[in-house]
Amino acid sequence: MAPIPIEASQTISPPIFYWGTPVVLITTENEDGTSNIAPMSSAWWLGNRCMLGLGAVSQTTINLIRTKQCVLNLASDNMAGAVNALAKTTGSKEMLTAAKGTGYLYFKRMNGYKYVPDKFGRSGLTPADSDLIRPPRIAECPAQMEAVLKGVYEMMQDAEMKGFIALEVQVLRTHVHENIRMAGHANRIDPDKWHPLIMSFQELYGLGRKKTSESILAEINEEGYRPFSNPVDDEATTEEEE
Repeated sequence: MAPIPIEASQTISPPIFYWGTPVVLITTENEDGTSNIAPMSSAWWLGNRCMLGLGAVSQTTINLIRTKQCVLNLASDNMAGAVNALAKTTGSKEMLTAAKGTGYLYFKRMNGYKYVPDKFGRSGLTPADSDLIRPPRIAECPAQMEAVLKGVYEMMQDAEMKGFIALEVQVLRTHVHENIRMAGHANRIDPDKWHPLIMSFQELYGLGRKKTSESILAEINEEGYRPFSNPVDDEATTEEEE
């Protein structure tokens, strides 16, 4: 059998590297006690920690550094309308007068962002009380993680363009809708039922509704990762793992 030809790679210079990550709606508390919601997709998890890539002057960053609290709400693939309603908004009044040379705030102003103090009203989403922290959860999101700030790291220190930071947060408690839980398990999500909204190169996508193949990693019992995550919360569930 003749070998299958491999298409030659070409060198390009993409302006962004959003290869595809879940959309996170971050809720934080403003200084006046109201709530802010920020849609973002520069997030990744390891154990019970999540790294968030944000602009240093964004309202979410300012709130998170001040209060040390946030909720990471994961949007499902049927929530594009709410995400788009928030996408070009900001909770920062400073954007209204941002001048050239002020970095990300000026970028937002020049690209049509609007100052919106009431993000829940704008999006039509519903606030729900958190158990352990002050910022509210978003009831419509199938997964909601109460989290606290653990570290702040300046990014791009060697680059001319500055103003972006990575924030490490620890997930304290996770809430999920019943319809994405795995049957027979108290603490597992069924990936066949979970359909996150994905941001890929600024466009919104859903995951395919079927697995492309079996995974060798799936042979590992998920509870084997427990030492890297939170202990079982007896207050949150009374069921036993199989």
